[in-house]
Amino acid sequence: MKVVRWFLYSATAVLLLTAAAKSISSAGSAKILLEHDPLTDFDFRNLIRVIGSIETAVAMVCIFNKRVWLPAGLVAWLATSFLVYRLGLMWVGYHKPCSCLGGLTDVLHIPPQTADTAIKIVLAYLLLGSYATLFWLWRQRKKQFQPPSGTAAAS
Repeated sequence: MKVVRWFLYSATAVLLLTAAAKSISSAGSAKILLEHDPLTDFDFRNLIRVIGSIETAVAMVCIFNKRVWLPAGLVAWLATSFLVYRLGLMWVGYHKPCSCLGGLTDVLHIPPQTADTAIKIVLAYLLLGSYATLFWLWRQRKKQFQPPSGTAAAS
């Protein structure tokens, strides 16, 4: 259970960090913020704000919810949503690096491709970690409700 808690703490930190980065970058004046997202047709500034707010909300559930099912499920849902979004971008032929951090990469002098790769690694971590956590929780629950082996059923 310690590994599960550690994953949820680390996922919370990642979500708060990326939400803060989105909040900072959405307040900037980078040109990319005025462009429209090819899937949603929102301008990137508003899209980044909405996604940052969702990340913050999921992080708050992770912090304040004492159970692990809901936080793990929300992290899995959010990571899956990000994966589906990225697949959608590929499907419509959009191959630019992720603009999810707006102009923050320019301010920090981080090449867009490097930031894109880092975000993909974070996505993989959240996806694999959340689904592994949910699988482990499911297995624990299943074990909890199984009758002890060696007991015969009444005939």
